[in-house]
Formats: sequence, structure tokens, C-alpha cells
Amino acid sequence: MATDAVPSVPSHFQSFLAFDLGKKRTGVASGNRMLGAATPQATIAAEGDARFAQVEKRIREWQPDALVVGVPCHPDGAPHEMTRAAQRFARQLEGRFRLPVYQVDERYSTTEALANGARDPDAASACIILEQFLRSLP
Repeated sequence: MATDAVPSVPSHFQSFLAFDLGKKRTGVASGNRMLGAATPQATIAAEGDARFAQVEKRIREWQPDALVVGVPCHPDGAPHEMTRAAQRFARQLEGRFRLPVYQVDERYSTTEALANGARDPDAASACIILEQFLRSLP
């Protein structure tokens, strides 16, 4: 499961793409270490191989040093169906694209995105996940 520990991320890793996996839609955000900020990207409204084709397109476009995946869980930290799906998605990304993938606890990111009035809560949630990750870096 994702932890709150500071991830061991090489200092030369500067650019990242983050994903908030959903059953039908996957939020995407790009960001960099120097600014410590994330920018929402168009949400991927696809599943299976079509989703990975869109991820590949984003990776080619942004050329990130690493990827970040939000891993949801129950408020008490217990895993649920989407926890396992996000962890599997993270492993698949690493295997398909040969980039390091960091998993981030993303409890309440969608709730926060909605509370902030996000027009695209999936992309906004990916931004929250990525900014949380960037704040954890030394």
C-alpha cells in the first residue's frame, strides 16, 4: 500500500505525470519538482488498451522522468477494490513504459477537488495527488 514516507526519488528526476485511476475515467496531471506545482491535463475517458494508448501518448508528449499513481483506500487505511486496481495499474505502467512509478495515498483527493469547485474532478484530483507527492520530496 502507498505510504506517507518520503519516497526515495533521485534528485535529477524533475518532471512527473500523475494519474487518478477511475473505473471509466483517469485523471491526469503534469508537474515538476522545481515549481512544486501540478497542472491538470485532459482526462482519459477510456478503459483497458485504449487507456494505455492514451497514457502512452501523454508520456511521449510530456517525457516525464517518472509517473505517480494515486492509490485510494478506506479512511482507516484498509484496502478496497479500487486500491487493488490502482496498484495493478501502477505495476502495468512500470512494466509497459519502463519508467519508475511512485504510489501516493490519495484518500479524499476527489472530495477535495469537488469541494474546490473543480470542473473536471478527475484531473483536479490528479493535481492534488501530484502536488502531495512533490511536497513530500526533499
